[in-house]
Formats: sequence, C-alpha cells, structure tokens
Amino acid sequence: MDHVISGVAKFQKDVFPEKKATFQKLASGQNPEVLFITCSDSRIDPNLVTQTDPGELFICRNAGNIVPPHSNQTGGMTASIEFAVAALGVTHIVVCGHSDCGAMKGAINPEGLDNLPHVKEWLGHCRCATEVVKERRGEVTSEQLEEVTQENVIQQLQHLRTHPSVAAKLATGQVKLHGWVYNIGSGDVLCYDEANGEFERMSQAYAEQTLA
Repeated sequence: MDHVISGVAKFQKDVFPEKKATFQKLASGQNPEVLFITCSDSRIDPNLVTQTDPGELFICRNAGNIVPPHSNQTGGMTASIEFAVAALGVTHIVVCGHSDCGAMKGAINPEGLDNLPHVKEWLGHCRCATEVVKERRGEVTSEQLEEVTQENVIQQLQHLRTHPSVAAKLATGQVKLHGWVYNIGSGDVLCYDEANGEFERMSQAYAEQTLA
C-alpha cells in the first residue's frame, strides 16, 4: 500500500502539473468516444493498452467482461451502458477479454466455485460461451480456455444488442461494436471479424475499416 500512497503524491507533484490544462477542461465534463468494457483483472490497464488519456474512454470493468442481457432488473452494468450510450453519446463500444482469464476458468469449471456463490451466479452469464464450445468440441475443458475466452466476447456482444439504448443506436448506425481479446504475455490484440467469424490480429486494415 505504501507505493500506492506515494504514487498519489508523485501524481500531485509531477504528473498533474504537466497536464493541468487537460484536467481543468475535464473538471467540467466528459465527452468520451468509446465505451470500453473489460475484465477487472489487475493485469489489464485499458488506457495503457490503447494509449489513451483521461476522458477518452468510459470504462466498465467486472469479472469476465460480462454484459448481462437487458432485463427490467437494474444493475450497475445496465445503468452504465445506458448512460454511456444515451447520455454521453459514445460512438464505439469495445468488449475486451484477455488471456489467462480467471473468470473464464471459473466458467469452464463452475463446480469449483461452490464456495464463491456470487461469482458462480455472475458467471452464469458466460454459459452460452461454454455451451457453444462444448457443442463444437464435444466437451469443454481448460484446454479450450482461449476458445471460450473468444466465444465469451462474441456472446457479450450479443447481449449488448438486447439493451434498448444500444439497439436504437445500432439501428441508426450511430454506434459500432467491437470484440477484442488482449494477450497479456505478447501484447497482441485480436479483433473479432463478424464477416468471417474469426479473431484476427489488429492491423492497419482493421483500423481503416473501423474508422470508415
């Protein structure tokens, strides 16, 4: 904890003064372009991976980068998505999974979560991913962790489409959805290509298509 506290002191002394104008501008409001949904895993830093500054990403984090399907029961993710899309007007939504995801390991082996009942229930939102892989492979084990991680991103994109605010913006072309998987060990980012159903390494072509 000492290094966390000393980090605050360093921020106030060295970092904040260099970006004072930016923070003063942000003090009166935000205008992010991207809603970035990712895992709570401590090894992921969305701003570091995307090289973005404060104010550029509206970030939502939870175990497994999960988007619960829309329902009449309000939750933190549902409210945050609605706010980002309907109030802030984000134009892109990224769902970003990652390698060696503990949540995906739990989804593959839910019996191992009996002592973590809330985690087990939460990861029920990943069941579609494990069932798809099981149907495809005949079983789902830790050997399919990468495949489950990718499939989970696809399924959470599907869940996003059930949210009224997202569905409305998709219908009018005002929002684009993106599925990513970040590899912690290599730094690679794989992007889901809906046209061919495959994850491919981020490329200049992907960037051009995204910005088109």
